[in-house]
Amino acid sequence: MSAQLTDLITAIARKARDASYALSVAPTASKNTAIDALGELLLRDSDRILEANHKDLVAAKEAGLSMAQIDRLTLNPVRITKLAQSVKEVALLPDPVGEVLETWTQPNGLKFEKISVPIGVIAVIFEARPNVTIDCAVLCLKSGNAAVLRGGKEIFNTNKVFADLIAEAFKSVPGIPHDAVQLIPTTDRAALTILLKQNNLIHCVIPRGGESLIRFVAENSTIPVIKHYNGVCFVYCDKSADLAMAKSIAVNAKTHRPGVCNAAEQLLVHKDSAEILLPEIAAALVDKSVELRCDKASAAILAKKGIKHKLAQASDFTTEFLDLVIAVRVVDSIQEAITIINRDSSGHTDTIVTASELDARLFQLKVDSAVVLWNASTRFNDGFEFGYGAEIGISTDRLHARGPVGLKQLCSHKFLVTGQGQIRA
Repeated sequence: MSAQLTDLITAIARKARDASYALSVAPTASKNTAIDALGELLLRDSDRILEANHKDLVAAKEAGLSMAQIDRLTLNPVRITKLAQSVKEVALLPDPVGEVLETWTQPNGLKFEKISVPIGVIAVIFEARPNVTIDCAVLCLKSGNAAVLRGGKEIFNTNKVFADLIAEAFKSVPGIPHDAVQLIPTTDRAALTILLKQNNLIHCVIPRGGESLIRFVAENSTIPVIKHYNGVCFVYCDKSADLAMAKSIAVNAKTHRPGVCNAAEQLLVHKDSAEILLPEIAAALVDKSVELRCDKASAAILAKKGIKHKLAQASDFTTEFLDLVIAVRVVDSIQEAITIINRDSSGHTDTIVTASELDARLFQLKVDSAVVLWNASTRFNDGFEFGYGAEIGISTDRLHARGPVGLKQLCSHKFLVTGQGQIRA
């Protein structure tokens, strides 16, 4: 690691810390104006964004990235328009900074207020999704946090354009520090290692990407990390599941966007309904080009119907495929399904399809995951779908934030205590 690179990263972190002091008290109106300005710039410069994104896509194809990975990199006019809309929606959300969470008075007359405050400086480290750059910028700004963004080499050209637009938008608004959001201007892996040691200037790290990146960050950071390692998400079709609903949910959860962390990777079907449900669900998945990797029980059912499948390897039942592949098992009971999910899932997102409220509540209470759904696709574990606006990531941690990380989850709290001369006896 060169001293020059260390100086560069340290200077960025220091500027972010200085900016965080001003951001913590920035007026809501100023933050919203800056966010709205960015939304307009995204639309104004869409051609420039697409030109940069095209360069990244060409490089990705030459590097042999999968179609699912390339989909995550890809921007088009529709996605840019949606991105601009999501930016403007963040401006409409309530400002969490300064919200009074609790108040009380002690017998000695001291008055206590617990209020919501920014975390301070947040570093976001991500790989192949260009929208993350914009989402993080606006969420951090609205929640009063300075942001240091480190994107992957796969989207470096796109990110540079986004960084220019963020700077242009924020500089246009008095009271918003110029260094509120900064992009690390290199893809050198050594820069990441240096960044993860800036614990005196950066307060939180959020990695978004593959498991190897997240584990590297978690193992090398001296800064607290909000993370999830992978998304091994389950769809469980119970014995009373409605056939049409089960088929629709399973297909959506797997194929809507197979390369994202809340896509289903595992399908469990209760033995009492497997003969009816499984062939219909499997045929619908195969029609969407999904490869089925089955245990012996599910393979036997599909073989009788002539539905294309493969026998699964043991490793398939704990794999995040991020592709048009799903592992399939038949289970004897809802309790077995719960046991399997708690053992083999990543604690991210799991859903039950059932007509029984009793079974649904049992499943939702006993499955130990960040988000547990009933009769809905796993794809709904998403900040926008929760009403949070854009999200900065999804956490499977148990401290501070769990599930989608939106504006409120980007805040901490502090206590304001008012006295009248009290002293401790």
